Amino acid sequence: MNTVPLDPRRPHVDPARPFGAHVRTRWWAPLVVIPVVLIGMLILQVISTFVTIPYELFIGGHSTEEFTNADAPTLTPVMMLGVNLSLIATGLLALLALRVIAGVPWRAAFAVGRRFSWGRLLRTAGVMAPVILVFFALMELLFPSVPMTGEAGFGITATGLALLAITVLTTPLQAAAEEVVFRGVIGEMVASWIRPASLALVVGIIASSLIFGASHGSVDPWLFAYYTIFGLSGALMARITDGLEASIAFHASNNTLLFIATALTIGDQGLTIDRSAGSGGPFMLVFIALDLLLVAIVWLLEKRRRARSAATDPARAVLDVPTTA
Repeated sequence: MNTVPLDPRRPHVDPARPFGAHVRTRWWAPLVVIPVVLIGMLILQVISTFVTIPYELFIGGHSTEEFTNADAPTLTPVMMLGVNLSLIATGLLALLALRVIAGVPWRAAFAVGRRFSWGRLLRTAGVMAPVILVFFALMELLFPSVPMTGEAGFGITATGLALLAITVLTTPLQAAAEEVVFRGVIGEMVASWIRPASLALVVGIIASSLIFGASHGSVDPWLFAYYTIFGLSGALMARITDGLEASIAFHASNNTLLFIATALTIGDQGLTIDRSAGSGGPFMLVFIALDLLLVAIVWLLEKRRRARSAATDPARAVLDVPTTA
């Protein structure tokens, strides 16, 4: 049993409960916070679209046809920058809504019972990134028909370099913002309605994962299942570690490495993301397996970390008190 006392300075955070079920707030607050965040995300993306498409049409020299396919729209580097910035802004909006509307400290979105650790995030990413790279390489070699990267083949182009720069500079922040929105705020808000910690955790994880899957706008059942399980994997990592470091490392490593590979194989074309019906298929089970493997890796890393902590501080292990490492 976790015996960390309730901090009187932060009465809306209960460190005795697991991450994802540790927030307490007024019953109506989630009814306001969740729509504010989701509607805000939609508005920010619409603004991004209305800013970047005219730029590409009148300055970038692109044609209208490139942007009118609702199922598989073309994303230029400038448009991808706009999308990433809108999602980063959504993450900041979610933290603001959590603090102002729900009265919950914004730090509660990142960890419970301990401080958020950049070292833990970087170490986890250092383990995950090679696994994801090997997976991408094997998929490219064994299943070349599966859409993974650009179709032009390896090559350095102006479009690719622009996409590469935007990916490196903004995609990790975009991924972190999505983790804050869905795992750090929305899941916590849903769970705050339920008193039993275990039930609150389950309901919050399921709700946030389904909303995350739906937010990607795919009507293909395989893709929807993949995005939902991707969100579920991040939520499980957050629960295992009582913080967002592992889920951010997971999301950022996946997105950054995928877009780097795309930037190096995209040629002079824009990035096409096909989420239409039929774009997925049973091959998505392989990607789902990767996500679940990474959850298992996080569990093993956390188990080893706690074993080391118990060896160096037996009293802390007996009390089951989270460390700040």
